[in-house]
Amino acid sequence: MQTGQHVVILKEKNADRYLPIWIGPFEANAIALKITGQTPERPITHDLMLTAMSEFDMVVKRIVVTSLSGEVFFARLHVEQNGRETDIDSRPSDAIALAVRFECPIYVTRDVLERAGVIPEKEEDEQSAASGPIDEDRLAVFRDLVNSLDLPDLPDEPGSRGGTSKS
Repeated sequence: MQTGQHVVILKEKNADRYLPIWIGPFEANAIALKITGQTPERPITHDLMLTAMSEFDMVVKRIVVTSLSGEVFFARLHVEQNGRETDIDSRPSDAIALAVRFECPIYVTRDVLERAGVIPEKEEDEQSAASGPIDEDRLAVFRDLVNSLDLPDLPDEPGSRGGTSKS
């Protein structure tokens, strides 16, 4: 973004609700490189993790943004190795950077979506009557970014909480 701040925006698969998560520049770069298909000359940290985990027959099956404390999001990596699944604490930015590499679903718990999700208003008149004017410029940044992404739909993962994945 022009402000120098970086945000990843997850969109609810079957609704018009977005979850903005502010992240660091290195994680933003790691996600953007993979999404745009660019390959750096040398592996970056998340590529190294992919290679190392793959060498030990570990696969990230899904990630879940599990909670929100103040303005800090928390996530879990659901990893499988030799038929055994475990989940590992992670920052959402690192989890998402690995999810795009493993091409696995990204989920968000209902509680997090209800607390931090953003639903753009359809009618300006409705919004004005309810709580004053909406900042269209701010929402336009999110909307333009999400609409510019050309990402494949990922299958729903049975047994996950939330049911939200990137689209």
